[in-house]
Amino acid sequence: MRRLFVGLICVLLGVGVQMVHSASLTLLPGQSETVFLGRHLVFLVISVACGYAASFVPARILKANAGNFCLVLILLLVAVLIPGVGTRVNGAQRWLRLGGMSLQPSELGRILLPIMAAKTLTEIRDTTGFSLKSIPRTFLPLIFILPLVAKEPDLGATVFLALGFVIALFIGGWPMRYFIGIALLALPAAVSLLALKSYQMKRISGFMAAWQDLSQAPWQIRQSLLSLGSGGLQGTGVGGGWQKLSYLPEANTDFVFAVIGEELGLAGTLGLIFVWIGVFLTGRAVMRPMQRGSFEWILGSTLVIQIVLQALANVAVVTSMVPPKGVPHPFVSYGGTNLLVNTVAVGLIVGLSRSGTQRTLQMSNVGGPATHSN
Repeated sequence: MRRLFVGLICVLLGVGVQMVHSASLTLLPGQSETVFLGRHLVFLVISVACGYAASFVPARILKANAGNFCLVLILLLVAVLIPGVGTRVNGAQRWLRLGGMSLQPSELGRILLPIMAAKTLTEIRDTTGFSLKSIPRTFLPLIFILPLVAKEPDLGATVFLALGFVIALFIGGWPMRYFIGIALLALPAAVSLLALKSYQMKRISGFMAAWQDLSQAPWQIRQSLLSLGSGGLQGTGVGGGWQKLSYLPEANTDFVFAVIGEELGLAGTLGLIFVWIGVFLTGRAVMRPMQRGSFEWILGSTLVIQIVLQALANVAVVTSMVPPKGVPHPFVSYGGTNLLVNTVAVGLIVGLSRSGTQRTLQMSNVGGPATHSN
């Protein structure tokens, strides 16, 4: 099942290479599409190498160094906010640049925070047990990290990081009464966070307008829906789309799914969605032999759900099901940090399933002889 899971990810990576090249074509002849494709291939090689290496990292190493990982993440997020160190683009200071490479530290939180959540949850459960006194310790990483990400500002990443952390707690069996209590306590902070700036309110009002009067919708949404609609059933063919020719913004990144809809049609978009359904089902199947509630099971399951949720969020934005927000399509969109984080997450899932299965077999052998079938 691991091979099928990895194979489906490879299918997505292949689609990404093709669509990044196609979506990078412009009206003006030149080498821009080659530049984007070349950079994407470099990102892909680095990401696959890191993902392969991550598949051999033992779960005990991840668990033992969870606190150090979070400390590094905090330091990187602080560095981003230092003038002259972090790079500001379109009013947001989210990147660290070294030479021709850039890193978005908040993306790393999608791996590091679930590691910390799984470690904290299993330690509390196996030692003192869940209690009100354990709640501050449980949420300590979020208390430090989320305000730094919100300061960049990046509301979407803030919400997504918190969601990933909560998913890990839910999967790990954190008591439901604590979820309810924390939700009530956090409600004022959430409301203040969502008492948004003018540009954020404009996004929401534009989203509402898209379903009432398309002419009043934001430019990105209008062009995205036009791209999807003009593709029809079979599409215009790879490279044959027009909307990417300076009409559809972020065609090779956040809105690459719209380019797929135009060039590959409904058949292409549905095919991609079916691949994602396969990723979710095989990813969950990979976790099944592991001991339920273990560190490996909690972390692996969370990473699988996070990757699929990001794909779902991207499709929802492109199809105007939710307000517009910059959400790359995992493995398909152009971009270094997101590709690296998701590929490393796949490597960790594979490694966790391997070590978790071995641990389960060892426990079965200790309890007595066991019969295993393929």
